[in-house]
Amino acid sequence: MAPPPSATIGQMITSVFLLLLLLAPVTQNAKSMLPRTDRELLEFSLNLEYLEAEFFLHGSMGRGLDHIQSGLADGGPRPIGARIANLSPMVRNIIMQFAYQEVGHIRAIKSTVPGFSRPLLDLSVKSFAKVINKAFGRHLFPPFNPYANDLNYVLASYIIPYVGLTGYVGANPILKSNTSRKLVAGLLGVESGQDAVIRTLLYERATLIVVPYGITVAEFTHKISKLRNKLGRAGLKDEGLVVPTYLLGRGVLTGNVLAGNTNSLSFGRTPKEILRIVYGSGKEQVPGGFFPKGGNGSIAKSYLKKKKS
Repeated sequence: MAPPPSATIGQMITSVFLLLLLLAPVTQNAKSMLPRTDRELLEFSLNLEYLEAEFFLHGSMGRGLDHIQSGLADGGPRPIGARIANLSPMVRNIIMQFAYQEVGHIRAIKSTVPGFSRPLLDLSVKSFAKVINKAFGRHLFPPFNPYANDLNYVLASYIIPYVGLTGYVGANPILKSNTSRKLVAGLLGVESGQDAVIRTLLYERATLIVVPYGITVAEFTHKISKLRNKLGRAGLKDEGLVVPTYLLGRGVLTGNVLAGNTNSLSFGRTPKEILRIVYGSGKEQVPGGFFPKGGNGSIAKSYLKKKKS
């Protein structure tokens, strides 16, 4: 005998309720299914992605992540000193493409792991001038202004994305999940492309004098790469656009449009090395530079706690 209609409806409601209970934890915990190491490494990379996104967005359009996709900033403080750069139409178009690529990277990472809010970033003229002064071991006058023109902006762009690239190379062998490795491979592909474009734009101008300093573009890249090696404290993992003929056994070539080891493989860096560089302090527990209050996420914060203890 068929059950009364009321009983059938009650069973259906109960079944739906139980189904929702079963599905809810999956939805809520989907971003927590990755191994802890994977989650922490992917989240750590957000620090660099936020930095690149804000620099490229402001440089090309004069507005940042809060205007383009505010939810991704997650309430984090607005960058210090970021501004629109005085760029030619071609360079502005390239940088704008980079900007939207970085927005996509943040979106991809935060759709895979919980993530965190945008850390405080210092993208002021003063911040970049400090990097350049430290690279040359003296104060350049007038202070280096990344927003002044095409050449200065591309030189400033040389400072940032490559660090993130080496971070992905370093993280990839440690990742355990196929989901994580697939994401990092996709991120690394585009970050490598950005670095190649930046280096090519500068390589075309390698012998050009950067006004008013009387220093060539090639020398700027050499000094910046040398500084990053020094701050990273992990040996040679960075090279400028022109290298000595004997370096890494490359024979007669001095051109170095792409950086790599003796087998032309990309260099990798650890989170510690990256923090030492972007903080400008050479110490992963001492914030500063582009991150006045340090990076976000469990990895960066763990080093900051060590300083306080």
